Amino acid sequence: MTFEIRNAARLGLIVLATVSLAACATRPKPAGPAVQPPPAPGSTNPYPTTQNPYTPPPAPGGVTSSALPGSMQDFVVNVGDTVYFDTDSHEVRADALPVLDAQAQWLNRYPAVRVRIEGNADERGTREYNLALGARRANAVRDYLVGRGVPTSRITTLSYGKEKPIDAGTGEEAWARNRNARSVLTEGAR
Repeated sequence: MTFEIRNAARLGLIVLATVSLAACATRPKPAGPAVQPPPAPGSTNPYPTTQNPYTPPPAPGGVTSSALPGSMQDFVVNVGDTVYFDTDSHEVRADALPVLDAQAQWLNRYPAVRVRIEGNADERGTREYNLALGARRANAVRDYLVGRGVPTSRITTLSYGKEKPIDAGTGEEAWARNRNARSVLTEGAR
């Protein structure tokens, strides 16, 4: 009797495996029409071709992006969320000033938004050194924003040191991208 039970169990497992595999199989999607209909006489072809490529309509004047004002996307696209630093430095560079000025204006325009400044370093140096350097970079950005009218109570800082690189590569280009402070909206954005 145990032989029959064992055979029935094996048969059941085989059937279960077959049904499972059949359920996971994908079916090809039906193909659409291969030939597009020709345009009606006197109208333009709505289907792009090499002779008639699609050109989107121009954006209305004054619109810089389709980001919702006050959103994280608006902040990143229209203002900028990252500034960069020189090797072993936490001094705010001149090329970072326009970005930080725009961040301060944006944050002052949206007073309910809170921001976290994340300081980062490249892979060189010890973990402890890079955590301290990342903290100094985050604090330098915070101090700049506070100097431009953003209340300290709306800003927190965090150092990742070399733990969260933007670029996992090795070499000066990767290191330059990883020496940064990134502003992340944490609360109040749309």
